[in-house]
Parts: sequence; structure tokens; C-alpha cells
Amino acid sequence: MNTKPRKRYTPEFKAQAVDLINTGKPVSQIAEELCIGSSLLYKWKLDSQGAQVGSEGLRAVGEKSEADELRTLRRENSLLKQENDILKKAAVILGTRPQLNSGK
Repeated sequence: MNTKPRKRYTPEFKAQAVDLINTGKPVSQIAEELCIGSSLLYKWKLDSQGAQVGSEGLRAVGEKSEADELRTLRRENSLLKQENDILKKAAVILGTRPQLNSGK
């Protein structure tokens, strides 16, 4: 099984290719001229935008973005719901009734 070695592109080449997109030329035409796939060019464009505006943008050390914090809280909420369901099932198996919040 012969595999072709992957082509490596320099960051300068990628930046120049992304700059060509900003000139208004169609991505497919630019990709054809550079002999690369248009999907690769789109990926480079997204990567360059992510470096400028992404969740790892300019912030104080240790400070999380709101999106990262929301993602973490949703993950924690999901885990707590799973644990609560397990405890409810264990209470039924052991013959005790789970206490309902009376709202008082």
C-alpha cells in the first residue's frame, strides 16, 4: 500500500491564500490556481478568523470566555441530572420514596 506524503504549507502561504479570498475572487478559482482543494482553503480561512476572534482571544491569563464557561456549566448540569436520576432509581430499588420538594 503506497501512501502519498502529505503536503505541508507554510503559514505565509496560508495567509497569502486567505488574503486572496478577501480580494473578492471566487474560492474555487483561487483554489484551482494554487492547486489546492477549495475545502482546504475554506479551512484556512476559518482558522485565520478563529485566531483573530476565537474563544482564545486576547484576555487576561486564566480568564474564560462566556462561551467556554457556558459549555462547562452545561456539561456539569448534564452530569448532575444523570447522578440525580441514578439516585432516584436506587431509592426505588431500595424501597424508599424520594422526597419531593415541598416548595416552602
